[in-house]
Amino acid sequence: MSRVSPAIRTLLRQPCSSQWRKTPALSSSSAWVKTTYQPVRRLATPAAMPSATKENIGVYCNPAHDLWVKESGPSVEEVKSGQALKEGEVTIAIKSTGICGSDIHFWRHGRIGPMIVEHDHILGHESAGEIIAVHPSVTNLSIGDRVAVEPSQICNKCEPCLTGRYNGCLEMRFMSTPPVDGLLRRYVNHSAIWCHKIGDMSYEDGAMLEPLSVSLAGMHRAGIALGDPVLICGAGPIGLMTLLCCAAAGAEPIVITDIDQNRLDVAKEICPRVKTYKVEPGVSMEEAGAAMSKLAGGALTTALECSGVESSIAAAIYSVKFGGKVFVIGVGKPDMQIPFMRLSTQEIDLQFQYRYANTWPRAIRLVQSGVLDMKRLVTHRFSLEDAVSAFETSAASAKTGAIKVLIQSP
Repeated sequence: MSRVSPAIRTLLRQPCSSQWRKTPALSSSSAWVKTTYQPVRRLATPAAMPSATKENIGVYCNPAHDLWVKESGPSVEEVKSGQALKEGEVTIAIKSTGICGSDIHFWRHGRIGPMIVEHDHILGHESAGEIIAVHPSVTNLSIGDRVAVEPSQICNKCEPCLTGRYNGCLEMRFMSTPPVDGLLRRYVNHSAIWCHKIGDMSYEDGAMLEPLSVSLAGMHRAGIALGDPVLICGAGPIGLMTLLCCAAAGAEPIVITDIDQNRLDVAKEICPRVKTYKVEPGVSMEEAGAAMSKLAGGALTTALECSGVESSIAAAIYSVKFGGKVFVIGVGKPDMQIPFMRLSTQEIDLQFQYRYANTWPRAIRLVQSGVLDMKRLVTHRFSLEDAVSAFETSAASAKTGAIKVLIQSP
């Protein structure tokens, strides 16, 4: 009987990897004869950090509009063992999460259009954190990597996916959109392909990449170019990020509107050359549109509507000139009335946006290079345990002055 040397026996007992490995082939005399390349199977035991000691908690809402913090999954035991990870997944210790207007809607109103909260539901989709566990099938990420989490889960089979417009995936599972739980937890399992490395970028900036992606998608589809006169309706987080993007792209002049003077003051702070228009009660949409156009010298070609409010969309339609475009980034009520004949007789294009696709690498480059600085937009910070107060602060923005509220878990 041939003998296997102790060295070879040790080699054969070592954990396998998903890579091609150079392994020795044995002859009957146990001598080395040649070397060959053989594919080997990687073991199913994930690599995980044993330092996850705090229990996992999440921020929940329900159809009764309650909001609370309680235990969530994966459990700390599952995080330590890595056994809950599926192929292609990693575990992220979420460090920073922004509160989005949609989170407020799901809590306060229980729905956005056809997306309805029907059970206890975890909120949050603007997050960044640290990789603390990796399934053996994942080769592009390692424990300790800092990442921003793109909250999409797509089928990779339908036409939108196969043509690169995966935001229209017919089987999209978007985290925080019912019935898919969100990212406002201490630990989350997620597909590695949707975790984008951010290097030494702060977790706060990493969390802000999600709303920035919304603005970048709008900029791209609206075709904003150097020297374009642009109107931005709404100076909330998305409107202010869109302002930063338009300024960086060289749009001129830029006009931004809001009902809140504080937000207009912030707009002026982050872009001194922007012209601001405060929307007053009782002003008709025709009058408002004319005033906005006048601020821009009567040459508005594109309006980026970031509020989703019916009257604001209508005013934007009255603001642009013949052949102009109104691009709606904001999310609003299911049914609206719009000035159809104004659109028709002035050949104004009315376009819409749903989330984003292929924006995160661009967003990361813009923030890492310093082209965009979003720090001024963060006005409040809360711990994960105090998330209810964070939501109350964000929802009462007119009183609190909140723009972007972040929830953090050190």
